Amino acid sequence: MNIALGFLLFAAAFVASLFGLGGGVLYTPFQLWLGVPFQQAAATSLLLILVTSFSATIVYRHSHRVDWTLALVLEIPTTLGAFIGGFLSHWLSVQLLTALLSGLLIISAYLMIYPLHRKFHSCARETTPSTPYWFLKRSWEGQTIWLDLRCVFAIMFILGALLSAVGISGGVVKIPLMVLLFRVPISIAVGSSAFMVGLTASAGFLGHATAGHVHWQTALLLALPVFIGAHFGSHLSVHLNSQKFKKLYALFLIVISLITVTRIF
Repeated sequence: MNIALGFLLFAAAFVASLFGLGGGVLYTPFQLWLGVPFQQAAATSLLLILVTSFSATIVYRHSHRVDWTLALVLEIPTTLGAFIGGFLSHWLSVQLLTALLSGLLIISAYLMIYPLHRKFHSCARETTPSTPYWFLKRSWEGQTIWLDLRCVFAIMFILGALLSAVGISGGVVKIPLMVLLFRVPISIAVGSSAFMVGLTASAGFLGHATAGHVHWQTALLLALPVFIGAHFGSHLSVHLNSQKFKKLYALFLIVISLITVTRIF
């Protein structure tokens, strides 16, 4: 079983790191299909997300595609929102939230191919603001952007609440938001997301490990193919043309949205 699972997780890590994701949406189902108990599968999945994040971040860091400051800033409101979303999730319709998430993915896919005019980037500006203490200055690939932290925090807080209520970590949504609303180049968004998913998974894994849900021998055995798969996936991502990668990512979003909406039925 471990050999078959190793091949499946290698492929999952390759795809996840290619798009700057953690891969948990694939790691857990693959283990459950092969008879791994749910708590053990969830704990192992979180460890494998950490491995994926570490392997991919090494490659993206070497290519200067990780904005450490931006990643940490975005994780603060997202984590707070995730806590609120998890706390209030029993008051909300799962069907409505899932449909909303699927629609968001479809819209994001469309805008990745046909982006809005720059005037719609309300969270980002190119000119120095009159009150710079509300803004975060970032420079990528020859452009300098001032991010309005009030706008950024509000959006990421709401996103964190929505994703937590639906039950996913959200890298697949964070990347198009960074590209479309914050004007982050997709290469930087993917590299930063690869680092961010590791931060998100670390707290969950610590909780599972404390509760004794981790089967360390199996988890460490599966970590090797995941590390290798993530390494190759992130290497391929670095060498993809930016415009072609946006279209590929848009197609990926459509596929994920169709899979997501099936949860309603």
